[in-house]
Amino acid sequence: MGGCFSKPKAVEVKVELSLLEKEKDLDGLSPNGKASPFADCRPNGALGHGSEDDSSLLPLNFKTRDYVEACVCHIKDLENGQMREVDLGSGRALLIKEHGEFFAMGHKCPHYGAPLVKGVLSKGHVRCPWHGACFNVATGDIEDFPGLDSLPVFQVRVEKEKVIIRANKQALQTQKRSKPMARCSSVIHSNTGFSHVLIIGSGPAALVCAETLRQEGFTDRIVMCTMDRHPPYDRPKLSKSLESTAEQLRLRSVDFLQDHDIELLTEKEVAAVDVKTRTVTFEDGLKMEYRKLFIATGSKPKPMNYKGNEVKNVFHLQTPEDANSIARLANNKNAVIVGTSFVGMEVAAALTDKAHSVSVIGIESLPFKKALGEKVGKVIMKLFEANRVKFYMLNEVSEMIGHHGQLKEVVLKSGKVLRADVCVIGAGSVPASGFLKQSGIHLDSKGFITVNKMMQTNVEGVFAGGDVVTFPFPQRNNKKVNIPHWQMAHVHGRVAALSMMGRASEAKTVPYFWSAMFGKTIRYAGYGDGFDDVIIQGDLDELRFVAFYTRSEEVVAVASMNYDPIVSRVVEVLGSGKTIKKRDVEMLARLGKTGDISWLIDKGFH
Repeated sequence: MGGCFSKPKAVEVKVELSLLEKEKDLDGLSPNGKASPFADCRPNGALGHGSEDDSSLLPLNFKTRDYVEACVCHIKDLENGQMREVDLGSGRALLIKEHGEFFAMGHKCPHYGAPLVKGVLSKGHVRCPWHGACFNVATGDIEDFPGLDSLPVFQVRVEKEKVIIRANKQALQTQKRSKPMARCSSVIHSNTGFSHVLIIGSGPAALVCAETLRQEGFTDRIVMCTMDRHPPYDRPKLSKSLESTAEQLRLRSVDFLQDHDIELLTEKEVAAVDVKTRTVTFEDGLKMEYRKLFIATGSKPKPMNYKGNEVKNVFHLQTPEDANSIARLANNKNAVIVGTSFVGMEVAAALTDKAHSVSVIGIESLPFKKALGEKVGKVIMKLFEANRVKFYMLNEVSEMIGHHGQLKEVVLKSGKVLRADVCVIGAGSVPASGFLKQSGIHLDSKGFITVNKMMQTNVEGVFAGGDVVTFPFPQRNNKKVNIPHWQMAHVHGRVAALSMMGRASEAKTVPYFWSAMFGKTIRYAGYGDGFDDVIIQGDLDELRFVAFYTRSEEVVAVASMNYDPIVSRVVEVLGSGKTIKKRDVEMLARLGKTGDISWLIDKGFH
């Protein structure tokens, strides 16, 4: 059986390095490897798909010392549908065999460095086992998110039944590449009050929108503005790694943005949008006209009702500075987390090895009950309790008591008083769309911007994406939904950029989400809102399980812990338009075949 469930044969691989300096006539090597000593070399895909520094597109004046070549295995060592990490001496690559052809590419996902060999190989692409990013095996291009970068691809040839890879040494080390981008063709001063595309926000939707425009050849001005003081950074890591700095979390540097003519205005809050004059007004009085507008302002913390003094040590986790302050103030002190959102629970987990005590207040009986169900909620609660976290569920905050501007106690409506040296509010969020109320851009009753399948609002030339929107979701018959996932925001940014350029596209991806606590990661894919049953395979108490969420007779979402790459495999199924039936999952549960979905292959999926 092929794919990620295949077990490669235990073969001892002898690596044979070639000295490229001995080769002759290398200056005559063409980009596709012909008219050279390597005429049979496969470049891993057609020309035009790689980056300028892609080792598969060798420049005429390339230096042999920058490349390494190695014999990595015999052609019979891999069967169709198998992958293997191979060592080239200067670094490792992922070798793939599909439909009788060999491909070689970077072996680490550029997003968080996951080993792609443990992912899912299907229909010409590899899907990351951790967070679902997807890469074309021939070109290395990223096809599904999260992440901004693609993979390098390497030349492969077969000689005397041996598989030989030639790779750029630097690409082996970096394990990622950026797609080529156009530059702005006109000279525009930074104080000019007009931008062809104005992007409000600097999260993944905003950043992917800007980069996609450049990748697709857009040569006019792009301005991205943000309330934040930092260049774009990895916000999901804030709650998991409280001591990380903005520089450590950054997605793109200022230099990168400048090199690709993406202008960034920091600490710029939008006051109003006038769609008639196509003008955005900022709180500081600056005005900027636009031709196309993309709104990706995300969400803001849900307001809480309680009485108490103004205190400084209460945080809504929004910035790296917030995260750093929480970690510092909680050191050997008493921390209180209000709310059992994923952010709140991740902060609670992160503080257990720092704080003297960690208390969690929630209005439901169990954490994650609505999202993951009662059974999974119970085992997660047990995991936290085993790590000294105290829960005060079915409770709300009545009052916060401070002294000299510092929080000292949190009083619950039940009368319980909790000592608190630092408090984090993680009680959910609302769309950051207040500045649009008088704009004419349509908002629903909850304040979400409504968009069509191309991420366009009701106003011509105005697009929106990310946490701030509801959009038609194909897997629910195009019902308008809000899916506040990091991965989904990437997709929205790309769809919006293509739509701006007149290239119709849709957000057809399967939502993918993850959460990390105490070294354990929950992976989740699909859209489980309104699920009516949960089928558990595996052992909940051992924290090694797969949970299938069903609605009527169909699986609508899946969550797992310690069962990679099952979630990525299910994404492949759902993303292909196929359905997983409840009865099939129930049958596997009865048979004790946890995580075994080989029957999908039998049905002709792979």
